[in-house]
Amino acid sequence: MPVKIRPATPNDFPALLQLIHEFALFQQTPEKVTISVEQMKADAALFSCLLAETEQQEIVGFASFFFAYYSWSGKAIYLDDLYVIPSFRKQAIGKQLLDTVILFAKQNNCIKLRWQVSNWNKNAIGFYQSIGAVTDDVEINCDLLLQGK
Repeated sequence: MPVKIRPATPNDFPALLQLIHEFALFQQTPEKVTISVEQMKADAALFSCLLAETEQQEIVGFASFFFAYYSWSGKAIYLDDLYVIPSFRKQAIGKQLLDTVILFAKQNNCIKLRWQVSNWNKNAIGFYQSIGAVTDDVEINCDLLLQGK
């Protein structure tokens, strides 16, 4: 089924938040989602998001990302999340989303694109490696929550 990849707007944030909750369930960490539509609207200048939308205007996937700067390499894009709902997987929608993020990064003179993948998500790891991404098991994520402590 063909989809259109387009930038998210604040009007899309309720549907995007629903997909974020679905993704968190897939990741088996639903308790980690604390963002609200209001916070997304307040922070809209800080992140970018692409949506995959069907001809019927159903949002079936998203890629959220932001500019980053790495002291070892320079300007980059950090891909925060890439998610396609299960019934639309295996239709190259994830690749369309990722290709659009890659194009955006190139158009903005970024040196690289970086993201994380769960070590148990073998399908995603295989997909990322098939497009030339290098994965490692060296880095460990660190989160320090600054609010709500």
